[in-house]
Amino acid sequence: MNDFITYLEETIPEKDSLKLVKTEAQKFYHSNSLEECLQTGYTLWEKANFQLQEVGVLLLGYCAHQYPDALSFLRETVSRHKSWKVQEILAMAFDNHCKIVGYEQALPLIQEWINDDNANVRRAVSEGLRIWTNRPFFRENPRIAVELLAARREDGSEYVRKSAGNALRDISRRHPELILEELRRWNLSSKKVRQVYQLAGKFVMQNS
Repeated sequence: MNDFITYLEETIPEKDSLKLVKTEAQKFYHSNSLEECLQTGYTLWEKANFQLQEVGVLLLGYCAHQYPDALSFLRETVSRHKSWKVQEILAMAFDNHCKIVGYEQALPLIQEWINDDNANVRRAVSEGLRIWTNRPFFRENPRIAVELLAARREDGSEYVRKSAGNALRDISRRHPELILEELRRWNLSSKKVRQVYQLAGKFVMQNS
């Protein structure tokens, strides 16, 4: 573990390098035990370099199916990090976790996180699973994805509303009829709803 951390400190630059962060986390995950991923993830989280923290977040996501405390750490601690870049990684880590356990099996967790009190937790779901209908289970059950995202149309966080609206827009490329059906039910008297409506309907409303 120490050798890996030293290697990262020497390899990862101070400037943003998302591709390198993802590559190094994935390499470590595939060549080490889940326990090593857990311990290394926690250690990296304590580093000052945000990109080392990001590698740690991804490692915790990779081993969270085996270690529930890692999943709780992502939800309760990582979600409170002030950097939006770290929140992007949280979304990726959540998606990796769902992929490992299976999206259908993860559905109760997805529902729980997308209704969390913390906006960063909610957005980790809406953003992490994009494009939702490219994911197993949601590919065969797009209506479930639409319902989960549409429920966030009056979310108190603009950050979450934009993510949900963009995710619905993604789905509209493959399932325009589902998005049209959903949008036509919305009460547009709310400014929040109108914002999501405009994002979600960008492609389908102009053709309807």
